[in-house]
Amino acid sequence: MPVYEYYCPSCKSRFELLRPMDRMEAQAPCPECDTSSRKVLSVFVAVTRDAEGFISSYSGAAGASGGGCACGGACSCSA
Repeated sequence: MPVYEYYCPSCKSRFELLRPMDRMEAQAPCPECDTSSRKVLSVFVAVTRDAEGFISSYSGAAGASGGGCACGGACSCSA
């Protein structure tokens, strides 16, 4: 089963849930305040190091320019 990330608009927390794919869009109760939360886009970054161990490039959502919201996802929260 895949892991999905969720954002709670009430307490502004992010959490992950292990859920079947057919339930990925279903709202989930926040573990902090029990408010219904919704799935957000998961972001990642891949770092490439050169032969000396220095970072030589970034790829993925976190290394790209622009976008994203204050909660760290691509949702429409008002954080």
